[in-house]
Amino acid sequence: MMGALDWTALSVFLFFFALVTVMGFIASRWKRAVDHAKLDEWGLGGRQFGIWITWFLVGGDFYTAYTVIAVPALVYSVGAYGFFALPYTIIVYPFVFLVMPKLWEVAHRHGHVTAADVVHGAYGSRALELAVALTGLVATMPYIALQLVGMQVVISAMGLQGEIPIVAAFVILALYTYSAGLRAPALIAFVKDLMIYIVVLVAVIIVPMHLGGYGAIFAAADKVYAAKGGATGILLQPQQYLPYATLALGSALAAFMYPHTLTGIFAAKSANTIRTNAILLPAYTVLLGLIALLGYMAHAAGVTVSNASDVVPALFKALFPSWFAGFAFSAIAIGALVPAAVMSIGAANLFTRNVWKAYVNPAVTDAGEAQVAKIVSLVVKVGALAFILFLPTKFAIDLQLLGGLWILQTFPALVFSLFTRWFRAPALLLGWLVGIVGGTAIVFADGLVPVHTVILGGAPYTVYVGLLALIANLIVAAVGTLVLDMAAPRTRTA
Repeated sequence: MMGALDWTALSVFLFFFALVTVMGFIASRWKRAVDHAKLDEWGLGGRQFGIWITWFLVGGDFYTAYTVIAVPALVYSVGAYGFFALPYTIIVYPFVFLVMPKLWEVAHRHGHVTAADVVHGAYGSRALELAVALTGLVATMPYIALQLVGMQVVISAMGLQGEIPIVAAFVILALYTYSAGLRAPALIAFVKDLMIYIVVLVAVIIVPMHLGGYGAIFAAADKVYAAKGGATGILLQPQQYLPYATLALGSALAAFMYPHTLTGIFAAKSANTIRTNAILLPAYTVLLGLIALLGYMAHAAGVTVSNASDVVPALFKALFPSWFAGFAFSAIAIGALVPAAVMSIGAANLFTRNVWKAYVNPAVTDAGEAQVAKIVSLVVKVGALAFILFLPTKFAIDLQLLGGLWILQTFPALVFSLFTRWFRAPALLLGWLVGIVGGTAIVFADGLVPVHTVILGGAPYTVYVGLLALIANLIVAAVGTLVLDMAAPRTRTA
């Protein structure tokens, strides 16, 4: 199990991991509920999180450990194209400001816990509700697995090999999430975000001092990309403009359709809490931009790795003392625990409300709902762990790519329901099916590449497949609604 252990880094890592473990177990007593045996209490923290708790929680499950690993890795591999995550996190917050308070109001008024609850409440269609619920469940599983990838990378960087460390970490996560529910990641998110900010701010100050400043960093990175050739470089190539823009837009529209991001919305105390967070959360975008720069810094530092995911740990090991590398690794690992917990809770809420209660036991009590959700959250974590232990990591990455495409197809049913009842449920369901099947077919036909080239007027346009699938989804839903209206006119305007 063990290679050449870095005992200093490992000791610092274990200290902070133990700290958040204790916090996770005591979280059940934090903001204690009158009746903890309810899904609202376990799965949404009693819907009582204010501005700062929501800020840390949403930031914690939106900017994950895999983000800290994958964004610099992508920049390291392809250059400026990897920065598409920045504009998408800029686009998403005006969307959150305009749409999510309305979603919170609808959910709060009717006691909805999940997106599928909202869809069923709007359209009364069990089939459409199930489609939204299953999409959320399937899209979440590989996302949790990728948090394990981030944790696995930093654990390996300290010399710990094998599966036992990662299994032990997730057993601990499973136990305190089972006990405290959403309160655990909400409390831990304070520590996680503070640590990540410290790590990144220190890195963007100290690393350039080692490497001769940012001018030298950009020059060194540019030289590496020029040697590689192709569509790499510290600036976007003209042919990358459209795929870059559509990836950013599609990712922005998908970001708050995921169960874990919506869980943070449903758990907020008020609609104003969400509006305020939409104003404050762009601070994380600044952080993300600084994190992305680590990819350029790795080139300037002469870091070479066989797997791009190892870039950030390798950079910290090369330029920082072991104790700070251990601190950075613990920040990244804790950055996996927070979103993994929220993701498993969001998935458990979906299964409990929209599968178990809808089809298995409609008479389930509030306490029964909470108990089912706790058990399902454990099962989801085990499933995510199985991704890493028994399947190639690339499989989880490929499925997460598809997950973004899939979850985007729930956008019309959920978001449009907040503002209009013009669409018909069967038409929305058909649009969802066309988007899912058509988008998945294109991605597999292209060899699991997220963008696809279409020919319009004899000119090629390369765009994000998820956005193409969403356009098809919307066209089918609109045409289907018109056909149904002609076949069976409505008796009243909704």
